[in-house]
Amino acid sequence: MNQVFEFIINSRKAFIQLIDSLTIEELNKIPDGYNNNIIWNFGHIVVSTQTLCYVRTGVLQDAASVKFNEYYKKDTKPTYTVTEEEVAELKAIALESIEKIKEDYANGKFSNITPFTTATYGVQLNSIKEILITTIGHDNVHYGYAWALKKYM
Repeated sequence: MNQVFEFIINSRKAFIQLIDSLTIEELNKIPDGYNNNIIWNFGHIVVSTQTLCYVRTGVLQDAASVKFNEYYKKDTKPTYTVTEEEVAELKAIALESIEKIKEDYANGKFSNITPFTTATYGVQLNSIKEILITTIGHDNVHYGYAWALKKYM
């Protein structure tokens, strides 16, 4: 599992490097024909992993403790201009939340989860390991979207 956590963290660090190479205006830009932007894609991975690991598994009752969930959860789109302060906070949460999941995993918090089926792929996830492996794919899909959106800057 250490390799899984390391891969997620390294992927998120790469996404943060992309974010750091752009202006706040570029992060917020929604190109013609699209319904989201680079910072939405980043915020989405930040809240999705926490929601999948804690809420969908039954560890937490709801997503109230997932900061920014209402703005970046599945089926949302940008409705406001994200500030540099919010970008900084999302970057911190992106890494800190994975460290927290890693700690909770080590402490057995996910040893008895409720399996669930993903809305996107229709696949049942039965363990935290399966959820985190799915997270790797999900994070990188949105990283790819962000790189594609960058060509419009």
